[in-house]
Amino acid sequence: MLSHPYPFIMQKIHCSYFKYCTLIFFCLVLNITSRAQEYGADELFSMARNAAFEEDDYPKAIKLAKQALDQSPDYTGIRIFLGRVYTWSKKTDSARVEFEKVLKDNPGHEDGSFAYGSLEYWNDNSKKALDIVNSGLEVHPDAENLLLLKAKVLRDLKEYKLAQEANSRLLKINPKNTEARSLSQRLTILSAKNQIGATYDFVYFDEQFDDPWHLASIDYSRQTKIGSIVARVNYANRFNNNALQFEVDAYPSISETFYAYVNAGFSDDAGIFPEYRAGFSLYANLPWALEAEAGFRLLGFDDQTWIYTASIGKYYKSFWFNFRTFLTPSNSSVSQSYSFMTRYYLGGADDFLSLRVGTGLSPDNQTNNILYNNGNQYRLKSDNIAIGYRKTLWSTNVLFIETGIQNQEYRQGEKGNQFTIGVGYLKRF
Repeated sequence: MLSHPYPFIMQKIHCSYFKYCTLIFFCLVLNITSRAQEYGADELFSMARNAAFEEDDYPKAIKLAKQALDQSPDYTGIRIFLGRVYTWSKKTDSARVEFEKVLKDNPGHEDGSFAYGSLEYWNDNSKKALDIVNSGLEVHPDAENLLLLKAKVLRDLKEYKLAQEANSRLLKINPKNTEARSLSQRLTILSAKNQIGATYDFVYFDEQFDDPWHLASIDYSRQTKIGSIVARVNYANRFNNNALQFEVDAYPSISETFYAYVNAGFSDDAGIFPEYRAGFSLYANLPWALEAEAGFRLLGFDDQTWIYTASIGKYYKSFWFNFRTFLTPSNSSVSQSYSFMTRYYLGGADDFLSLRVGTGLSPDNQTNNILYNNGNQYRLKSDNIAIGYRKTLWSTNVLFIETGIQNQEYRQGEKGNQFTIGVGYLKRF
């Protein structure tokens, strides 16, 4: 008996269908491959950058960058980009492979040295980062990005003086480098173990008081493992009476981002100085060369006066801008004080012109914080302006001068002018 042909026919159809699908699949693969090959290295590099920066798709960016390198294995820019994407993807070993190949083929390559040095710096390998950066600076001694990274690495290694030298070199090349300007202020303090300073202020009144005031101070600061500590003695001759005030300031470092200001002081004459004072502020070094602060001040006269403060500062090229407020609450209201200050840097951190304008009293200003002692007097209207100049001599000596005028309402509806001129000297060693 003959078997029915249907199973055989169906088997043949299935076999043909499979062959047809397989053929289509291979055609599609060949088509995709050929289309990929149509893109050159530059096009693939552009697509990889778009995937990384616009789509945040690092795996796609890596795949496209590797395809580009298959076509152009000596394309240094693509290889550095691939290393950076590996860095951002926390694939540090893969990143090192790419960066090391770049520097092997191009010793001291500026962008490659910066990318590789940054990788090691971010991964707490500062000694290796310094070697990489120094190799790059041998070929490109004026590279701003390498000099800035070197300053940061040396700061991390607590080589503050060398860090300041690298940063100062950068500022000589480009005085308007905002990040270097911001870093310079902190390195200036950290780079000197010791500092002595002296100031003198002469204050004259055209209405409020018959006799001028004389204020002077001498201080010594020491850089320690926890931060800078300052001991200060203040002298004042007010109302034809003499008095001394003793203060201690501390600037403890909390982290790379945060540091604090702590103050305590006392005097044996509450009519000339506060009987005691205290202060605290928390500072934050923020991105984009910003600095923020919030804290309080306490002045102890016949009564305690609590003052709260906040400020925001910004470095921009050769300028520094700062806005500050003091708020003094009472039972019925809150007294407000505002000030705006700017500096124009002429060189390093201690070479600048300054301008300050404000309204109200500042508890940090020794020339007039005594006015907090007289009832509601600190709520009276007060406007002030001051200009200053600061100059470094022979790298470790700093001279400064400031003069200002304050229009002070010393009684309700009665105003007078207060003229101040101050000079000072700092020696770092």
